Amino acid sequence: MHHANHYYGHSHVLARYCGLDDTDPPRLRGYLQHGWNIGDGLAPDHEFVPGVPSFLWSERTRRRAWSLGRRQLYVTGSPFAYLLMMEPIDPATPREGTIWYPFHGWEGQHVEGDHAALMAEIRATEPGPVTVCLYWQEYRSTKLRRQYEAAGFRVICHGYRGGWWKDLDPGFLYRQLGELRRHARVASNRLCSAVFYGALAGCAPAVYGDPMHLRNEKPAFGGHERILREWAALHGAQVDPALARSIAVEELGADRLLAPPELRRLLGWPMPRSVEDAELTGVLPR
Repeated sequence: MHHANHYYGHSHVLARYCGLDDTDPPRLRGYLQHGWNIGDGLAPDHEFVPGVPSFLWSERTRRRAWSLGRRQLYVTGSPFAYLLMMEPIDPATPREGTIWYPFHGWEGQHVEGDHAALMAEIRATEPGPVTVCLYWQEYRSTKLRRQYEAAGFRVICHGYRGGWWKDLDPGFLYRQLGELRRHARVASNRLCSAVFYGALAGCAPAVYGDPMHLRNEKPAFGGHERILREWAALHGAQVDPALARSIAVEELGADRLLAPPELRRLLGWPMPRSVEDAELTGVLPR
């Protein structure tokens, strides 16, 4: 099982949906897309074994992957969409303010940009209280975290995504959903998974501010310029929430979610013990 399948607790969420032990997900036979991207859905820095299936979030991503020469592609929908199905949002729940996700780096590349200017733009744009969610690397950078706190923002981190089968965090997506459901808006300086998650969870999205860049960033699949062209309607301080949600449904595969038996079969997972026992005894559970 590729270690990236565990990122953000994705395999744990899918195991729960399939009726299996979500504290110890079974081995997943293939590569699971772990974040929204504009390519084939898989991380360009990972080595992949030919012939191993890929489980992608959306039909759009599957078509792009096919055009790039990848095969054995299956659309499963995103783990976040499954979590939202299991943890539906009450429309009567009060919401306030904005949760803001600054563009972040990762373990191999750090972000370069003017955070002070971004803070000023956020203060000038957002109508209510702002929660800034930093990636774990930026959150551990005490200097940057205190900069955002000094600017008057509540600063949080959803947790560590996990890596190489260590420090796994099955609660990551649950904490993210918990924060999204309490905020009226979701925003970032780059279109990203969090913006789509927020739009699907009922937040009004926005994408504005200095997009910053990764150190030694390579514009794979057209880079940021292509994102600006293809998803122009999602950029700006005010975005049509209904349109944004319809795009989020498509990009996250929320309209392509599979039933538990079908998803278990596709991932190579066993039946839940209760179902297996029922089939062996001929007594179906109530």
